[in-house]
Amino acid sequence: MSNETLVTLQGWIGGEVSLRQAGEVPVASFRVGCTPRRWSRRTETWGDAETQWYTVSAWRGLAENCAGSLHKGQPVVVHGRLAARTWTGKDGVEVTTHEVEAVLVGHDLARGTTVFTRTAAATPTQPGEYVAA
Repeated sequence: MSNETLVTLQGWIGGEVSLRQAGEVPVASFRVGCTPRRWSRRTETWGDAETQWYTVSAWRGLAENCAGSLHKGQPVVVHGRLAARTWTGKDGVEVTTHEVEAVLVGHDLARGTTVFTRTAAATPTQPGEYVAA
């Protein structure tokens, strides 16, 4: 799609990754908290802004890799399509949540190290989608 909003998030996994099936397709979901840091010229100190939480979903092979690799508290970088969802809760209050459909996910190597294990050979079907060969 040409009018999609693509974002890159740098943050921390807020809970364990959940893996489910949507038909025959695996889908992983997890929350990422991003806390912007700001420099105050007035006080000459760094301070944290309010943490923003995003629900991330990953599909197919990426879903399985996320479920097997990511854990609560780990630093990650997520690149994907942003969507704002507005819904009404049981109490009648309208709520807007921000969700990201991940295209790429990885550990934030500025904050630590990781070990990479290649999965079975994959062939791209569309940009950001891979199916095992």
